[in-house]
Amino acid sequence: MKKLGFCLNRIPLSDKKDEHSIDYAVLNFMVDSFIEKGGKLFDTACTYFGGAAEEAIGNSLSGRYPREDFLLSGSLPSWIIRSGEDCRKIFEKQLSRCKTDYFDIYMLQWINEANYITAKTFGEFEFLEELKAGGKALKTGFSFYGSPELLDEILSEHPEIDYVRLQINCLDWESSAFRARECYEVSAKHGKKIIAEEPLKCGVLLRIPGEEEKVISFAVGFAENLPEAEFVLAEPKIIERLSEREALSDEEISDFLTAAEKIRSEKAVPCVGCSACSKICPLRIPVPEYFGIYNEYSMNPEEGWKIDHVYSDLTRNFSRPSDCLRCRICERECPQGINIVEMLQRVSRTFGF
Repeated sequence: MKKLGFCLNRIPLSDKKDEHSIDYAVLNFMVDSFIEKGGKLFDTACTYFGGAAEEAIGNSLSGRYPREDFLLSGSLPSWIIRSGEDCRKIFEKQLSRCKTDYFDIYMLQWINEANYITAKTFGEFEFLEELKAGGKALKTGFSFYGSPELLDEILSEHPEIDYVRLQINCLDWESSAFRARECYEVSAKHGKKIIAEEPLKCGVLLRIPGEEEKVISFAVGFAENLPEAEFVLAEPKIIERLSEREALSDEEISDFLTAAEKIRSEKAVPCVGCSACSKICPLRIPVPEYFGIYNEYSMNPEEGWKIDHVYSDLTRNFSRPSDCLRCRICERECPQGINIVEMLQRVSRTFGF
Protein backbone atom coordinates (compact mmCIF):
# COMPACT_ATOMS: atom_id res chain seq x y z
CA MET A 1 0.00 0.00 0.00
CA LYS A 2 3.01 2.29 0.28
CA LYS A 3 2.62 3.83 -3.20
CA LEU A 4 -1.14 3.48 -3.55
CA GLY A 5 -3.38 6.53 -3.39
CA PHE A 6 -7.12 6.42 -2.70
CA CYS A 7 -8.76 8.41 -5.52
CA LEU A 8 -12.27 9.72 -4.92
CA ASN A 9 -13.14 10.25 -8.58
CA ARG A 10 -15.23 7.06 -8.37
CA ILE A 11 -16.96 6.45 -5.04
CA PRO A 12 -20.01 4.42 -3.95
CA LEU A 13 -23.41 6.09 -4.39
CA SER A 14 -26.75 4.94 -3.03
CA ASP A 15 -28.47 6.45 -6.09
CA LYS A 16 -26.46 6.30 -9.33
CA LYS A 17 -28.43 9.25 -10.72
CA ASP A 18 -27.58 11.51 -7.76
CA GLU A 19 -23.87 12.32 -7.45
CA HIS A 20 -24.40 13.69 -3.95
CA SER A 21 -25.94 10.44 -2.63
CA ILE A 22 -22.70 9.06 -1.22
CA ASP A 23 -23.07 5.70 0.51
CA TYR A 24 -21.13 6.57 3.65
CA ALA A 25 -21.45 3.13 5.21
CA VAL A 26 -19.57 1.61 2.27
CA LEU A 27 -17.15 4.53 1.84
CA ASN A 28 -16.24 4.58 5.55
CA PHE A 29 -15.48 0.87 5.41
CA MET A 30 -13.23 1.42 2.36
CA VAL A 31 -11.41 4.33 4.03
CA ASP A 32 -10.88 2.34 7.23
CA SER A 33 -9.59 -0.67 5.33
CA PHE A 34 -7.16 1.45 3.30
CA ILE A 35 -5.70 3.10 6.39
CA GLU A 36 -5.50 -0.20 8.30
CA LYS A 37 -3.42 -1.66 5.46
CA GLY A 38 -0.98 1.26 5.63
CA GLY A 39 -2.43 3.54 2.96
CA LYS A 40 -1.79 7.27 3.41
CA LEU A 41 -2.70 9.39 0.38
CA PHE A 42 -6.28 10.42 -0.44
CA ASP A 43 -6.98 12.38 -3.62
CA THR A 44 -9.98 14.61 -4.29
CA ALA A 45 -11.04 17.60 -6.39
CA CYS A 46 -13.99 19.97 -6.56
CA THR A 47 -14.81 18.53 -9.99
CA TYR A 48 -15.37 15.03 -8.56
CA PHE A 49 -19.12 14.56 -8.06
CA GLY A 50 -19.77 18.29 -8.11
CA GLY A 51 -17.83 18.86 -4.90
CA ALA A 52 -19.40 15.93 -3.07
CA ALA A 53 -16.08 14.06 -3.08
CA GLU A 54 -14.51 16.87 -1.05
CA GLU A 55 -17.41 16.71 1.40
CA ALA A 56 -16.79 12.96 1.56
CA ILE A 57 -13.19 13.65 2.60
CA GLY A 58 -14.47 15.92 5.34
CA ASN A 59 -16.97 13.37 6.63
CA SER A 60 -15.22 10.03 6.07
CA LEU A 61 -11.63 11.07 6.68
CA SER A 62 -10.99 14.43 8.35
CA GLY A 63 -13.97 14.02 10.63
CA ARG A 64 -12.90 10.55 11.78
CA TYR A 65 -9.08 10.51 11.80
CA PRO A 66 -6.33 12.78 13.20
CA ARG A 67 -4.87 14.95 10.43
CA GLU A 68 -1.40 13.43 10.86
CA ASP A 69 -2.76 9.97 9.98
CA PHE A 70 -3.22 10.72 6.29
CA LEU A 71 -1.99 12.76 3.31
CA LEU A 72 -4.46 14.82 1.31
CA SER A 73 -4.17 15.85 -2.33
CA GLY A 74 -6.46 18.47 -3.87
CA SER A 75 -6.72 20.22 -7.22
CA LEU A 76 -7.62 23.62 -8.64
CA PRO A 77 -9.73 23.39 -11.85
CA SER A 78 -7.35 25.39 -14.03
CA TRP A 79 -9.72 25.96 -16.94
CA ILE A 80 -12.45 27.85 -15.07
CA ILE A 81 -10.18 30.43 -13.40
CA ARG A 82 -10.64 34.01 -14.55
CA SER A 83 -8.84 35.92 -11.77
CA GLY A 84 -6.56 35.46 -8.79
CA GLU A 85 -9.60 35.94 -6.61
CA ASP A 86 -11.21 32.88 -8.25
CA CYS A 87 -8.22 30.81 -7.12
CA ARG A 88 -8.58 31.96 -3.51
CA LYS A 89 -12.36 31.51 -3.37
CA ILE A 90 -12.23 27.99 -4.74
CA PHE A 91 -9.34 27.03 -2.49
CA GLU A 92 -11.01 28.30 0.68
CA LYS A 93 -14.19 26.42 -0.23
CA GLN A 94 -12.15 23.26 -0.73
CA LEU A 95 -10.53 23.60 2.69
CA SER A 96 -13.96 24.02 4.23
CA ARG A 97 -15.47 21.01 2.47
CA CYS A 98 -12.49 18.81 3.32
CA LYS A 99 -12.47 20.06 6.93
CA THR A 100 -8.75 20.72 6.86
CA ASP A 101 -6.35 23.64 7.21
CA TYR A 102 -3.97 22.58 4.46
CA PHE A 103 -3.30 20.13 1.62
CA ASP A 104 -0.20 17.98 1.60
CA ILE A 105 -0.24 18.20 -2.20
CA TYR A 106 -2.14 20.79 -4.19
CA MET A 107 -2.19 20.71 -7.98
CA LEU A 108 -3.44 22.57 -11.01
CA GLN A 109 -5.92 20.23 -12.64
CA TRP A 110 -5.96 19.35 -16.32
CA ILE A 111 -3.06 21.31 -17.79
CA ASN A 112 -2.90 21.11 -21.58
CA GLU A 113 -2.00 23.70 -24.21
CA ALA A 114 -5.17 25.77 -23.81
CA ASN A 115 -5.32 25.51 -20.02
CA TYR A 116 -1.65 26.41 -19.68
CA ILE A 117 -2.42 29.71 -21.36
CA THR A 118 -5.23 30.24 -18.85
CA ALA A 119 -2.93 29.31 -15.96
CA LYS A 120 -0.30 31.81 -17.09
CA THR A 121 -2.84 34.55 -17.74
CA PHE A 122 -4.38 34.38 -14.27
CA GLY A 123 -1.29 33.56 -12.21
CA GLU A 124 -2.20 30.02 -11.18
CA PHE A 125 1.41 28.89 -10.73
CA GLU A 126 2.09 31.98 -8.65
CA PHE A 127 -0.94 31.07 -6.56
CA LEU A 128 0.57 27.64 -5.87
CA GLU A 129 3.75 29.31 -4.64
CA GLU A 130 1.70 31.61 -2.43
CA LEU A 131 0.00 28.59 -0.86
CA LYS A 132 3.32 26.83 -0.29
CA ALA A 133 4.86 29.91 1.30
CA GLY A 134 1.88 30.19 3.66
CA GLY A 135 1.90 26.51 4.63
CA LYS A 136 -1.47 25.89 2.99
CA ALA A 137 0.04 23.47 0.45
CA LEU A 138 3.14 21.56 1.48
CA LYS A 139 3.93 20.45 -2.08
CA THR A 140 2.57 21.51 -5.46
CA GLY A 141 2.20 20.21 -8.99
CA PHE A 142 -0.18 19.79 -11.90
CA SER A 143 -1.99 17.03 -13.74
CA PHE A 144 -0.96 16.96 -17.38
CA TYR A 145 -2.69 15.91 -20.62
CA GLY A 146 -0.60 17.15 -23.49
CA SER A 147 2.55 16.58 -25.50
CA PRO A 148 5.97 15.89 -23.97
CA GLU A 149 7.22 19.00 -25.79
CA LEU A 150 4.70 21.17 -23.94
CA LEU A 151 5.52 19.43 -20.67
CA ASP A 152 9.22 20.18 -21.16
CA GLU A 153 8.37 23.83 -21.77
CA ILE A 154 6.23 24.06 -18.62
CA LEU A 155 8.78 22.37 -16.37
CA SER A 156 11.53 24.60 -17.74
CA GLU A 157 9.43 27.66 -16.92
CA HIS A 158 8.26 26.34 -13.54
CA PRO A 159 11.04 24.33 -11.89
CA GLU A 160 9.51 25.09 -8.49
CA ILE A 161 6.74 22.50 -8.71
CA ASP A 162 7.18 19.12 -6.99
CA TYR A 163 4.89 16.69 -8.83
CA VAL A 164 3.54 15.90 -12.27
CA ARG A 165 0.41 13.79 -12.41
CA LEU A 166 0.23 11.59 -15.51
CA GLN A 167 -2.11 8.93 -16.83
CA ILE A 168 0.19 5.91 -16.84
CA ASN A 169 -0.70 2.38 -17.84
CA CYS A 170 0.71 -0.15 -20.26
CA LEU A 171 -1.69 0.88 -23.04
CA ASP A 172 -0.93 4.60 -22.82
CA TRP A 173 2.80 3.98 -22.33
CA GLU A 174 3.46 3.96 -26.10
CA SER A 175 0.18 5.58 -27.16
CA SER A 176 0.50 8.19 -29.91
CA ALA A 177 -2.29 10.17 -28.20
CA PHE A 178 -1.16 10.10 -24.57
CA ARG A 179 2.60 9.50 -25.08
CA ALA A 180 2.91 8.47 -21.43
CA ARG A 181 6.46 7.13 -21.60
CA GLU A 182 7.78 10.31 -23.19
CA CYS A 183 5.97 12.50 -20.65
CA TYR A 184 7.32 10.34 -17.82
CA GLU A 185 10.86 10.68 -19.17
CA VAL A 186 10.53 14.46 -19.51
CA SER A 187 9.33 14.70 -15.91
CA ALA A 188 12.20 12.52 -14.71
CA LYS A 189 14.69 14.63 -16.67
CA HIS A 190 13.48 17.66 -14.70
CA GLY A 191 13.78 15.77 -11.42
CA LYS A 192 10.03 15.62 -10.72
CA LYS A 193 8.20 12.87 -8.90
CA ILE A 194 5.19 11.31 -10.59
CA ILE A 195 1.67 10.73 -9.36
CA ALA A 196 0.29 8.08 -11.71
CA GLU A 197 -3.42 7.72 -12.40
CA GLU A 198 -5.71 5.33 -14.30
CA PRO A 199 -3.46 2.23 -14.06
CA LEU A 200 -6.32 0.16 -15.52
CA LYS A 201 -7.22 2.74 -18.18
CA CYS A 202 -10.79 3.10 -16.92
CA GLY A 203 -11.17 -0.69 -16.81
CA VAL A 204 -10.04 -1.35 -20.40
CA LEU A 205 -7.18 -3.56 -19.17
CA LEU A 206 -9.68 -5.88 -17.52
CA ARG A 207 -10.28 -7.20 -21.04
CA ILE A 208 -6.98 -9.09 -20.70
CA PRO A 209 -7.85 -12.78 -20.28
CA GLY A 210 -7.18 -14.41 -16.93
CA GLU A 211 -7.90 -13.92 -13.26
CA GLU A 212 -9.04 -10.33 -12.71
CA GLU A 213 -7.19 -9.94 -9.41
CA LYS A 214 -3.94 -10.85 -11.14
CA VAL A 215 -4.62 -8.47 -14.02
CA ILE A 216 -5.34 -5.68 -11.53
CA SER A 217 -2.16 -6.49 -9.63
CA PHE A 218 -0.07 -6.43 -12.79
CA ALA A 219 -1.66 -3.19 -14.03
CA VAL A 220 -1.05 -1.34 -10.77
CA GLY A 221 2.38 -2.93 -10.48
CA PHE A 222 3.35 -1.60 -13.91
CA ALA A 223 2.97 1.97 -12.64
CA GLU A 224 4.38 1.23 -9.17
CA ASN A 225 7.55 -0.21 -10.70
CA LEU A 226 8.51 3.12 -12.28
CA PRO A 227 11.33 4.62 -10.17
CA GLU A 228 9.94 8.18 -10.22
CA ALA A 229 6.36 7.16 -9.45
CA GLU A 230 5.82 8.17 -5.83
CA PHE A 231 2.08 7.46 -5.81
CA VAL A 232 -0.32 5.45 -7.97
CA LEU A 233 -3.94 6.56 -7.70
CA ALA A 234 -6.66 3.93 -7.90
CA GLU A 235 -10.38 3.92 -7.23
CA PRO A 236 -11.60 2.37 -3.95
CA LYS A 237 -13.12 -0.78 -5.47
CA ILE A 238 -9.80 -1.55 -7.20
CA ILE A 239 -7.81 -0.97 -4.02
CA GLU A 240 -10.09 -3.40 -2.20
CA ARG A 241 -9.11 -6.16 -4.62
CA LEU A 242 -5.37 -5.64 -4.24
CA SER A 243 -3.34 -7.73 -1.83
CA GLU A 244 0.30 -7.32 -0.87
CA ARG A 245 2.36 -7.71 -4.03
CA GLU A 246 5.95 -8.45 -4.82
CA ALA A 247 7.76 -6.49 -7.53
CA LEU A 248 7.07 -7.78 -11.02
CA SER A 249 9.80 -9.70 -12.79
CA ASP A 250 10.99 -8.63 -16.25
CA GLU A 251 9.33 -11.73 -17.69
CA GLU A 252 5.99 -10.94 -16.02
CA ILE A 253 6.11 -7.37 -17.29
CA SER A 254 6.88 -8.60 -20.80
CA ASP A 255 3.97 -11.08 -20.75
CA PHE A 256 1.60 -8.41 -19.48
CA LEU A 257 2.68 -5.92 -22.13
CA THR A 258 2.21 -8.57 -24.81
CA ALA A 259 -1.34 -9.24 -23.60
CA ALA A 260 -2.07 -5.53 -23.48
CA GLU A 261 -0.71 -5.07 -26.99
CA LYS A 262 -3.31 -7.53 -28.27
CA ILE A 263 -5.96 -5.10 -27.06
CA ARG A 264 -4.16 -2.21 -28.76
CA SER A 265 -3.87 -4.20 -32.01
CA GLU A 266 -7.67 -4.18 -32.32
CA LYS A 267 -7.47 -0.82 -34.08
CA ALA A 268 -10.27 0.98 -35.85
CA VAL A 269 -7.64 2.19 -38.35
CA PRO A 270 -4.73 -0.20 -39.08
CA CYS A 271 -2.21 2.64 -39.33
CA VAL A 272 1.40 1.72 -38.50
CA GLY A 273 2.57 5.33 -38.18
CA CYS A 274 5.10 5.31 -41.04
CA SER A 275 4.12 8.92 -41.96
CA ALA A 276 4.45 8.31 -45.70
CA CYS A 277 1.04 10.00 -46.10
CA SER A 278 1.76 13.13 -44.09
CA LYS A 279 5.12 13.65 -45.81
CA ILE A 280 3.48 13.83 -49.21
CA CYS A 281 0.29 15.65 -48.13
CA PRO A 282 0.08 19.19 -49.63
CA LEU A 283 -1.29 20.46 -46.29
CA ARG A 284 1.04 18.29 -44.19
CA ILE A 285 -1.93 16.91 -42.26
CA PRO A 286 -0.47 14.74 -39.44
CA VAL A 287 -2.53 11.72 -40.49
CA PRO A 288 -0.91 9.09 -38.18
CA GLU A 289 -1.41 11.32 -35.16
CA TYR A 290 -5.09 11.83 -35.96
CA PHE A 291 -5.57 8.12 -36.57
CA GLY A 292 -3.82 7.35 -33.28
CA ILE A 293 -6.19 9.65 -31.40
CA TYR A 294 -9.17 8.13 -33.20
CA ASN A 295 -7.99 4.62 -32.33
CA GLU A 296 -7.72 5.63 -28.67
CA TYR A 297 -11.26 6.97 -28.75
CA SER A 298 -12.62 3.88 -30.51
CA MET A 299 -10.99 1.60 -27.95
CA ASN A 300 -12.46 3.47 -25.00
CA PRO A 301 -15.20 6.04 -25.82
CA GLU A 302 -15.70 6.65 -22.09
CA GLU A 303 -12.36 8.48 -22.13
CA GLY A 304 -13.54 10.79 -24.91
CA TRP A 305 -13.53 13.78 -22.56
CA LYS A 306 -9.76 13.36 -22.18
CA ILE A 307 -9.03 12.59 -25.81
CA ASP A 308 -11.02 15.61 -27.04
CA HIS A 309 -8.38 17.90 -25.56
CA VAL A 310 -5.52 16.02 -27.23
CA TYR A 311 -7.34 16.34 -30.54
CA SER A 312 -8.00 20.05 -30.01
CA ASP A 313 -4.34 20.73 -29.17
CA LEU A 314 -3.24 19.00 -32.38
CA THR A 315 -5.69 20.99 -34.54
CA ARG A 316 -4.35 24.25 -33.14
CA ASN A 317 -0.89 23.51 -34.51
CA PHE A 318 -1.60 21.57 -37.71
CA SER A 319 -4.16 21.26 -40.48
CA ARG A 320 -7.38 19.51 -39.45
CA PRO A 321 -8.81 16.30 -40.90
CA SER A 322 -11.66 18.42 -42.33
CA ASP A 323 -9.07 20.45 -44.30
CA CYS A 324 -8.28 17.40 -46.46
CA LEU A 325 -8.29 18.29 -50.19
CA ARG A 326 -9.31 14.73 -51.15
CA CYS A 327 -6.55 14.56 -53.72
CA ARG A 328 -5.80 10.97 -52.58
CA ILE A 329 -2.05 11.30 -53.21
CA CYS A 330 -1.55 9.92 -49.70
CA GLU A 331 -3.47 6.75 -50.46
CA ARG A 332 -1.04 5.85 -53.25
CA GLU A 333 1.79 5.91 -50.68
CA CYS A 334 0.06 4.05 -47.84
CA PRO A 335 1.64 0.58 -47.35
CA GLN A 336 -1.48 -0.57 -45.46
CA GLY A 337 -3.90 0.37 -48.25
CA ILE A 338 -5.99 2.54 -45.91
CA ASN A 339 -8.79 4.65 -47.39
CA ILE A 340 -7.24 7.70 -45.78
CA VAL A 341 -9.67 10.30 -47.14
CA GLU A 342 -12.73 8.43 -45.84
CA MET A 343 -11.07 7.77 -42.48
CA LEU A 344 -10.13 11.43 -42.06
CA GLN A 345 -13.77 12.34 -42.68
CA ARG A 346 -14.79 9.84 -40.00
CA VAL A 347 -12.29 11.33 -37.57
CA SER A 348 -13.64 14.81 -38.29
CA ARG A 349 -17.24 13.68 -37.71
CA THR A 350 -16.30 11.93 -34.48
CA PHE A 351 -14.66 14.97 -32.91
CA GLY A 352 -17.01 17.53 -34.44
CA PHE A 353 -14.56 19.48 -36.61
